[in-house]
Amino acid sequence: MTSKNASLDQAPWDRLAAAAREALGHSYSPYSRYPVGAAALADDGRLLTGANIENASYGVTLCAECSLVSELFRTGGGTLTEFICVNGSGEVIMPCGRCRQLLNEHRAPELRIMTPLGPRTMDEVLPQAFGAANVTGG
Repeated sequence: MTSKNASLDQAPWDRLAAAAREALGHSYSPYSRYPVGAAALADDGRLLTGANIENASYGVTLCAECSLVSELFRTGGGTLTEFICVNGSGEVIMPCGRCRQLLNEHRAPELRIMTPLGPRTMDEVLPQAFGAANVTGG
């Protein structure tokens, strides 16, 4: 018998972590000095990456997750199936609440996120999420 968490452990986390660490080199973070790299797989198997891009007007700073979702759509759309983000030391970090909401909007039904405590589903990291159905009534 296979547990739900066993399937989470089989995701390609080493490949995604390496890609997220490589994405750190594309971060533009002169203000916070906190580079973040992100990597994900799309439902069609595409590897996507992103890095945070800061701005002197902090409100228009783009998180690594934002640039990753832009890459998702720039390369054909779809949904995200696995996701990881890392800090400048290459350590796995948790997406902030804003970015969890962004990931939720563009997820496959069983999106898995690597967290500092191991892989979790989107439903575990953003329970009772507000989404498109709440806006459209559907």
